[in-house]
Amino acid sequence: MAKQGSANLEIPAEMRAFAEKSVEQARQALDGFISVAQHAVTTADRQAAGARAGAQELGRLAVNFAERNIATSFDFAQRLVRAKDTDEVLAVHADYVKKQVTALNEQAKELSQQAAKLAETAN
Repeated sequence: MAKQGSANLEIPAEMRAFAEKSVEQARQALDGFISVAQHAVTTADRQAAGARAGAQELGRLAVNFAERNIATSFDFAQRLVRAKDTDEVLAVHADYVKKQVTALNEQAKELSQQAAKLAETAN
């Protein structure tokens, strides 16, 4: 039941205009915030994807090096068991050590370069 005698409240035009302007400003501020948040999420996702790809490449590189080193070790073992005398054993061993030191130095250099690229991508 409606109360008798209640007056119709009329909102002044200036107050309505002020309220509409305030709502529009709030909408614009929220739109700006959402835009910045979306940009931040996109940037973070791009950086994470780059880091994942870099880490995968680093892992593939390490596995590749391990496979090569294992193959070289088996080759060394085969050459060693085929050696006919002590001099040949020593020569095979010296050759293996020389080649492994060179290979390990190159692998360490390549891994550190790849890790540096990954660190640059992450920043």
